[in-house]
Amino acid sequence: MTIRPRLTPAIADVRRAVRGTLAAAGDDTPGAGPGEPPDSEPGEPRVFQPAPAAAAPAAAAPADRPLVLVALSGGADSLALAAATAFEAPRLGLRAGAVIVDHALQESSAEAAAAAARIAASLGLAPVHVRRVSVAAAGGPEAAARDARYAALNAARAELGAAHVLLGHTLDDQAETVLLGLSRGSGAASLWGMERFGGVYLRPLLATRRAVTERFCADSGLSPWHDPQNDDPAFARVRVRRRVLPVLESELGPGIAEALARTAAQLREDAEALDHFAAEMIEELAEPAEAGISLPVVALAANPPALRQRLIRLAVQAEFHQWLSRAHTLEVARLVTEWHGQGPLALPGIRVERRRGLIVFSAVAHSDSLG
Repeated sequence: MTIRPRLTPAIADVRRAVRGTLAAAGDDTPGAGPGEPPDSEPGEPRVFQPAPAAAAPAAAAPADRPLVLVALSGGADSLALAAATAFEAPRLGLRAGAVIVDHALQESSAEAAAAAARIAASLGLAPVHVRRVSVAAAGGPEAAARDARYAALNAARAELGAAHVLLGHTLDDQAETVLLGLSRGSGAASLWGMERFGGVYLRPLLATRRAVTERFCADSGLSPWHDPQNDDPAFARVRVRRRVLPVLESELGPGIAEALARTAAQLREDAEALDHFAAEMIEELAEPAEAGISLPVVALAANPPALRQRLIRLAVQAEFHQWLSRAHTLEVARLVTEWHGQGPLALPGIRVERRRGLIVFSAVAHSDSLG
């Protein structure tokens, strides 16, 4: 039996977020069935074409329509996402299923996963898959669990031929991610937060507060599962959620989470613009060199540091399929801005030198790089 709750503000907000994300994401699955719009230009979203209202019952979409999967933990965020997706997907001509990942980190994990699967089926989601994973002991527990989870989600998407996997991250999760990135001091990229459209992964609730998803569940008569690890201060994210953000709200006033999410969005927009300009410029500036590629010193020097460093990283990435660290990038940039006749740089697998007005990047054999 499919749950049909009365429409409340929280239910309307979550459904609207899901509907907008699915409509904007489009169908990226080849051969998704007749009647799909043609491939869009790179960077342009493809739009699902809803069938006329009279021909689009909300009960289920035909088996040949694109499939989307909800990553369901049973918590309030993913449960609200699952219920809203079950309601909205058929109206956009989509099938909606669920994947429940059992991390096997607690004695009751199998029971929690089975309960989430039963709720998913009651919402009308199909197929519903439970995948038990083994979390590696190496590395931090949060990172290891995340790696295992995404591996399981990728495997389920490939096995079922799904176009997208929907994740239940909220605005609160985004704020926590930005604060954690700030604490690590790993540069602007760590402050971008998560993307609403991240390839095959969609996060419809990134602009939705956690309180709204909790209200959605209450209004829908759904009982979320509470993961005890969400209260374990051994995890950095839990400390940010339970201690740091409340202190910031108390000392600086309300709206901190929203401000952090806005900051992430603005940084991402700026970074994407700079990356776009760098990609256009590299086409004009880069020239083949012996065993590599070169960039003119004058052109690099004429650009501000943020763009200059992107040009350097992009040249190396495009030619050698390697990603320079910030420290290595700044070393190369000094050949442009602080040139005193210094010799070549030996970076991992790459030799970089200034020669006749050019910064020349050359591939280095493994034996040469060791010596």
